[in-house]
Amino acid sequence: MSSKILHSPSCTCCGDLLARAFNRRKFIVGALAGGVSVVLASRFGFAAEGNYEAMVLGCIDPRLQAAIGVVAEPFKDWQKTFWDNLATSIQLHRIKSVIAINHRDCGAAKIAYGADKVADAKIETETHRASLVEFRKQVGQRQPSLKVETGLMALNGDIEMFA
Repeated sequence: MSSKILHSPSCTCCGDLLARAFNRRKFIVGALAGGVSVVLASRFGFAAEGNYEAMVLGCIDPRLQAAIGVVAEPFKDWQKTFWDNLATSIQLHRIKSVIAINHRDCGAAKIAYGADKVADAKIETETHRASLVEFRKQVGQRQPSLKVETGLMALNGDIEMFA
C-alpha cells in the first residue's frame, strides 16, 4: 500500500505538520494515548481518582469539541451533559482548570450564530471570543474555584489564546 497525499501539501490532514510544535494530529494522538493509558490503568487496578491539572473542552466537530456547544441555544440539550461531566471530573480527578479551545471554520458556530457571524476572520474571531467569554462566565458561576483558559485554533494548528 503506497502512501499518497490526496490533498495539497498545506492540508492539515495530509501535509507535513510534524515540524510544528503543536498541531491537531499530535494533539489527537496524545489524547488517544492518554485515553489508552487511563483504560490500561483502570484495567490493572489503579484508581480513577487523582489530582489532575485540567479537563480540555474542544468542539462538537468529531475532530475537536467546542465551547459553543456549552453556551449556544441550539445545543441546549447537550449542555447538561457537559456540566455533569465537568462536575464529575472535578470530583473524581480534582482538576484545577478547564481549557476550552474553539476552532476556525466551525460548523457549530455557523449553526448557533448564523453565517454572517463567521463571514470573515475578524468577525469569526469576535464570535468565538464572545462564546468563550460566556463560557468563562458560566464556569465561574457553576465552578468558581476552577481556572479557565480559552483559545481559538486555526486549521493549521496555531492557537490564539484569549485572556
